Amino acid sequence: MSRANLNKDPDEVAAMFDGVAKRYDLVNDLLSLGRTKAWRKATTAIIAPKTGMQILDLAAGPGSSSEPLYKAGATVFATDFSEGMLAQGRKARPYLNFSKADALNLPFEANRFDVVTISYGLRNTVTYEKALTEALRVTKPGGRIVIAEFSQPTNRIFRTVYTKYLMRLLPAIAKKTSSNPDAYVYLAESIRAWPDQAALAKSLEKAGWSNVSWKNLTFGVVAVHSAVKG
Repeated sequence: MSRANLNKDPDEVAAMFDGVAKRYDLVNDLLSLGRTKAWRKATTAIIAPKTGMQILDLAAGPGSSSEPLYKAGATVFATDFSEGMLAQGRKARPYLNFSKADALNLPFEANRFDVVTISYGLRNTVTYEKALTEALRVTKPGGRIVIAEFSQPTNRIFRTVYTKYLMRLLPAIAKKTSSNPDAYVYLAESIRAWPDQAALAKSLEKAGWSNVSWKNLTFGVVAVHSAVKG
C-alpha cells in the first residue's frame, strides 16, 4: 500500500478495504478511541433524516452509517467502491440498498438527492476535490452535504498524544490482531496527512458549496462539515 501522502491507487485502496471488510467496525473503534457510536449519533443528528428524504451515503462500507438514516425513515442509497465492503454490508444489513459507486464518477443523475453524506471515506478518494464537485452535481438545489472525517485535534497536547497513538500504538495493535496490518498503517497515515478543518472548508467552497460550517467532535479528532447547494 502506497503511503497516504502519495497518489492513491484506487485498486490498491479498494483491495485494502476488501481485506478489512469483516473487521471494519473494529477498525473504526480502534481509530476512534472507542467513540465511533457517539460520532455516528452526532453526524446523524446533523443530517436530520426523515421520511421522504433521499440520501446518498458514499463510502458506506458495511452500512453502519446508513442504518440510522434508514431507521429514521429516509430512502438511503448505501454505496461503496469496495466489493468486500458491499458483500459484508449485504450480509449484515440485507434490508439496506447497497450498490457499487465511485465517488469521483457517480452513476446518478443531477439534482437527485436531498443529502449526500460520507463518513471517514473522503480522505481515501484519489482526488477528494473531484468527489466534492460530483457530490454537488447529484445534490438538489438547497440540498446539503455532510462529511464526517478525521481531522486535526484543536488542543496541541492532545493532538501530539493522538498522533503518537495513531503512528505507534495502532500499528502495533494491528500486527497482533489483524491479517492485514499494513491497512492500519495506511489509515493512520491518511489521517495524519489530511487537511485540517479550515482547509477542508475552503475546498468545499471552491467546489461550489455555500454556507460551509463544521462541528468538532472529541476536541477535533473528528470534524463534521456541512454545506448547502445554492
